[in-house]
Amino acid sequence: MEKYRLKSRIMDGDMIDRAMRRLSHEIVERNKGAKDIILVGIYRRGVSMAHRLAAEIKKVEGRTVPVGVLDVTYYRDDLSHSNIRLTEGVTDIPFDINKRTIILVDDVICTGRTVRAAIDGLFRLGRPKKIQLAVMIDRGLRELPLRADFVGKNIPTSHSEAVSVKFAEYDGENAVDILEMEES
Repeated sequence: MEKYRLKSRIMDGDMIDRAMRRLSHEIVERNKGAKDIILVGIYRRGVSMAHRLAAEIKKVEGRTVPVGVLDVTYYRDDLSHSNIRLTEGVTDIPFDINKRTIILVDDVICTGRTVRAAIDGLFRLGRPKKIQLAVMIDRGLRELPLRADFVGKNIPTSHSEAVSVKFAEYDGENAVDILEMEES
């Protein structure tokens, strides 16, 4: 198992809050309001981010935006089926996604494989009018031709680094850290 150590903190709680406000305004502007959008957070930290975006959009538009949860485990192409630990009952999208604009929300985009899996999962549930992607961090290193529509911060990284987005709900603090692999 690879071990990482803190290299640098690139965002603190205030910076994350500002990015959330900006992202919510960009989402509303690009979609000409919030009437037909649904936020779907990719389990786990994408869910926290989706709820935060929904709260910011409500402040801007005065409209409650539905938030769903999507577990992409079954749809991944880069995990061995024998290594999958199932998280029963995590996916929760209790509304019709057909002909709606879905904003997929995740904390980090890197290779694009999680996003591809999420799109596969969404199409198993219906036929959205449009799918857009919002992420807190885009770290580059794409393996698939996918890009985020809404990005909190672009942070080019190497394969020997990792990005850790922390939300108070799970981690007790709000921060984004770059970690580097420890030498063996």
